[in-house]
Amino acid sequence: MDVIVERVAGLDVHQATIAACILVSNTTRKKHNSEKIRRTFGTVRAALEELKAWLLEHRITHVAMEATGIYWKCVHDILEDDFDVTVANARHIQNVPGRKTDMSDAEWIATLLRYGLLKKSFVPKKEFRALRDLTRQRRGFVNDRSSVRNRIQKLLEARGVKLATFVSDVFGVSGMDMLRALAEGRLDPRDMAKLARARMRQKIPELTLALDGRLDEVHRTQLQLFLQQHQHIEQLITTIEAVIKQHIAIHRVQIARLCTIPGVDEITAIEIIGELGIDLTSFPSASHLASWAGVCPGNHLSAGKSQGGRRRKGNPYLQSILFEAAFGATRTKGSFLRAKYFKLKARRGHMRALMAIAHRLLTAVYAIITRGELYKELGEAHLDTANKSRVIRQLGKRLHALGFAIVPLDNGDTEKAEAHLRMLQAQPQKNPGVTS
Repeated sequence: MDVIVERVAGLDVHQATIAACILVSNTTRKKHNSEKIRRTFGTVRAALEELKAWLLEHRITHVAMEATGIYWKCVHDILEDDFDVTVANARHIQNVPGRKTDMSDAEWIATLLRYGLLKKSFVPKKEFRALRDLTRQRRGFVNDRSSVRNRIQKLLEARGVKLATFVSDVFGVSGMDMLRALAEGRLDPRDMAKLARARMRQKIPELTLALDGRLDEVHRTQLQLFLQQHQHIEQLITTIEAVIKQHIAIHRVQIARLCTIPGVDEITAIEIIGELGIDLTSFPSASHLASWAGVCPGNHLSAGKSQGGRRRKGNPYLQSILFEAAFGATRTKGSFLRAKYFKLKARRGHMRALMAIAHRLLTAVYAIITRGELYKELGEAHLDTANKSRVIRQLGKRLHALGFAIVPLDNGDTEKAEAHLRMLQAQPQKNPGVTS
């Protein structure tokens, strides 16, 4: 804001109460002063509607609050249509310690807003906030399913059932048939092994031995309960995915574009749109978005010296999505991201390399959403072709370390190179790993 806002309100939001302070500029006096009006409200819907009416009565135009916890969300939903609402980072508006009260905090927030000293946190539009809630809930269900599967695996291993040793996906069609048979206790190991399908039938002898565990009645009951829980969670995931597809139907074009990125499938693209939306004007560049998401190094410079580059916390949900996509991209053969990952991993380690790939993915997401472009695959050889001279220099050093010499060929003169090659072939080869 370039000028002082005449009518602002600061809200200190808690679970049960909201401390509100209105500042109205008084321009009739020579000295710039303001009128303060304070009031406390509840947080139920009726109280929030009363707060809205009170702000409208005093012709308030701008409202600010801290983005702490989840208590601000219902307040923001009530006020966003009638006011310019600022949800600010709590670390950016800390008051001077001492004589702290809820009302003084509200007044301090209003003062900062009045002089334009608050920066808005990124809050997506309503439709994308609803989609974000759905995608986060789905991710929670998927985590619950993984937890149940781990419990089932732990139970089987404890009772000597080594199904995971011979089956790559214990919870596939064949594996689930065997688990149900184990829970019911109606078949012997040989008959349970015959439930295998397709290529897994080649492992019937091994599966017979693997299924010969010691499950008594108690453990069978446990396995039945786990399988019921697993089935219930599967149904929940199916239901919520159907609801998500209804919400995202109008954004099929953006999803299709995001799916051109290596490691990004349809679900991942939907989750990215749920976290970011399709309006990224709040971020001037891809670098700003990466900083907000927390997938780039931090910047802590003092007296000309770097005090460390620890990244900020950022958005943990988006980070999880990007890390999963980055892991998939490193497994995509022939992709530039795969080559970049292994090049960085050799120098910086697995986690830093994966973070760099997540940063690259988010940069591509920003370009696709803001400019409507498709992902352009550079290819696995891009790093070598872009830095050809450096690659030649590095390979030359490695050949020299192995005892070879590089002879440049000038004007097609190959006789010198052939003579040098014959000389190297005539020399006895040294193998330090073999002793006489």
